[in-house]
Amino acid sequence: MNRRRIRIRLIAILSGVVMALLALAGCGVLPGSSQTSAVEEKVTLTFRHFWVGEHDKPVERIFRQVIDEFEAEHPWIKIDFEGLDQTIHREQKLKSEMVTGRPPDIFSLFGGAEIEPYVRAGRLLDLTGFIEERGMKDQFSDLSLWTFDGKVYGLPFEGNAEPLFYNKTMFERFGLSPPRTVDELMELIPALKRQRIIPFALGNEAQWPAGIYAHYLMDRQVGSKRFESVLKGEASFDNPDYLLALESLYEMAGLGAFPANPNLIDTEEAVDLFTEGKAAMYVNGNWDITLFPQHFMDDVGVIPFPVIRPGDPQALAGGYTVGIGLSSALNESKQEAALAFLAEMYRPDVQRRLMNEAYRIPAMSGLADMQTAGPVFSQVIRLTEQTEAKFVPYDNMLPPEVKQKFLHIVADIVDRRLQPDEGLKKLEQAAQNYWRLRSSR
Repeated sequence: MNRRRIRIRLIAILSGVVMALLALAGCGVLPGSSQTSAVEEKVTLTFRHFWVGEHDKPVERIFRQVIDEFEAEHPWIKIDFEGLDQTIHREQKLKSEMVTGRPPDIFSLFGGAEIEPYVRAGRLLDLTGFIEERGMKDQFSDLSLWTFDGKVYGLPFEGNAEPLFYNKTMFERFGLSPPRTVDELMELIPALKRQRIIPFALGNEAQWPAGIYAHYLMDRQVGSKRFESVLKGEASFDNPDYLLALESLYEMAGLGAFPANPNLIDTEEAVDLFTEGKAAMYVNGNWDITLFPQHFMDDVGVIPFPVIRPGDPQALAGGYTVGIGLSSALNESKQEAALAFLAEMYRPDVQRRLMNEAYRIPAMSGLADMQTAGPVFSQVIRLTEQTEAKFVPYDNMLPPEVKQKFLHIVADIVDRRLQPDEGLKKLEQAAQNYWRLRSSR
């Protein structure tokens, strides 16, 4: 056989081999693999978050980098990372998507009462097996808000605390002491007003910031056990202790504790009032430390919210309320990809970055580092560790239907448009309506 015929035959053989390989690839089968093993197909996951505010930018940046690294290591997986205003996401879009059974594949959400309806409807993926297989179950500081009937339906990615921040330099200049009791707080308000200083920088445009004052005053009166009874329908909002609490808030507003029209001010404006020396104190979560200018950090002190009587427990509002959930509607390939990405989100180095760069309390235990926490955040961590009594913020514990009424009422009390006794009656009516609706279902 001459060389020309040999070359033609070799080309034909090679062409046949190539065509066979292409055919096998088209069927999802490669040489050396079983008939059930498929070529990795492109998987696209939707991931909606609410890290869109100024104080959330470090969190959003960290997770964008985690996604970039994950996609580089898993080129067959694409993650569409979408940010949406927290209220629109939680109160509108996600609710309607849960009704239709078509939520995003991965999404930010709050644990506790907010996700209970989603768990009952079977919309959240059970993550119990995932964390057990990876040995992660005992690494989380607290999964109570994400656990229903012994199963875990979401994972917190940060802890939080809501202390009272105050301007140490300003207090020293005016010869004032930070308030330890509610009576001292009431006396402090006119003393600061005389210095032309706003006592508390409150920006309540989103409504929940004023709720922090309300739940602290309510908790200081009787503790969180009463509130837990209210949540179960075993006690009423309309009681003398809660009336005293909301009357204190009404009195604070009347004394001029807050800026003019606080319900029209957003968080960033409120932080500016505090950090620019126009307001003496600020009550909010540790996440807002990201908005404090570096030059202001050494001026800030961190203390518990005042108690009613000296020696009362200084319970700290906070918890592991914010986290991540997965849709139960994921098919097998999407579920595998989403769980692989979830494992990346909860790596210890990512948790440390959330602490060091975004001032978030790690959701996983044993990762806090006081050396890198900075002057303000280290005080928050220390206060969190030293405070034995803690409670989940009341608006995080309330069913969504009741929570909105609670926040509206508090906003009206801060504006002094609503008397506290009328507000409690409206709140109790909302709670009764919720229990009737739930019983009917």
